[in-house]
Amino acid sequence: MKIVVSASNRNPNCPWQVQMDQHLVSFRSEAEARAFVTLLETRLKAPHPLMQHAWPERAGSALRH
Repeated sequence: MKIVVSASNRNPNCPWQVQMDQHLVSFRSEAEARAFVTLLETRLKAPHPLMQHAWPERAGSALRH
């Protein structure tokens, strides 16, 4: 995922934005935008183990995709 912090002229109340691929999120300050990116990157890098019982045992393979 490409993450970019930049100044924006779209909304004067939220002059900073974070772009995540095609999605934009606006912020009131550069500090808020950078804090969001830090949290996002921490969550993206966190371990994400697959749950053993996420699917019912009777579910067919078509339901798992």
